[in-house]
Amino acid sequence: MKRIVIFASGSGSNAENLIKFFHNRENVSVIQVLTNNPHAKVLERAKKLKVSALSFNRMAFTTTDDVLNLLKASHPDLIILAGFLWKFPKKIIDEFPKKIINIHPALLPKYGGKGMYGIHVHNAVVAHKDTETGITIHYVNENYDEGAIIFQAKCSVSPSDSAEDVAAKIHELEMDHFPKVVDHLLINQISSS
Repeated sequence: MKRIVIFASGSGSNAENLIKFFHNRENVSVIQVLTNNPHAKVLERAKKLKVSALSFNRMAFTTTDDVLNLLKASHPDLIILAGFLWKFPKKIIDEFPKKIINIHPALLPKYGGKGMYGIHVHNAVVAHKDTETGITIHYVNENYDEGAIIFQAKCSVSPSDSAEDVAAKIHELEMDHFPKVVDHLLINQISSS
């Protein structure tokens, strides 16, 4: 059984999509959702879908080993950041090499880095009059949005598109591609182990 742990900070639409995608699979399970936001909607979504969900504070994440120890006890095959806004500590990255991935709402290396998430990215795309944007799924390293790229998908941006229009297009790409890419990574883990 392949075990997935999801980190999210907000509404959790990507987390819910992943949980539903793997719900009836015998060989893959989303075992836990973790969030740094005790009011995040992702907690409600996980509860409705009968997945364990916990929130933690910055001290448990960066200063103590509380979150690290929780992850070690969970034995995840993949840790997925789905709208998680904090930089991952090196000690967790070192403990789970090539097992932590993130989805970013732009075609990295464009519009990555601290503070570049969600609507901030879409505003930048519109402000720069880009004709295309997309999503990037990448491994997580100690810098924001700089890990090795696993997958990208593109969509066009019209001159009349608002940041909200771009957000809707990105959301569609995320819903379509993210679970499939995760599935592919897990299949490759199975075949290479």
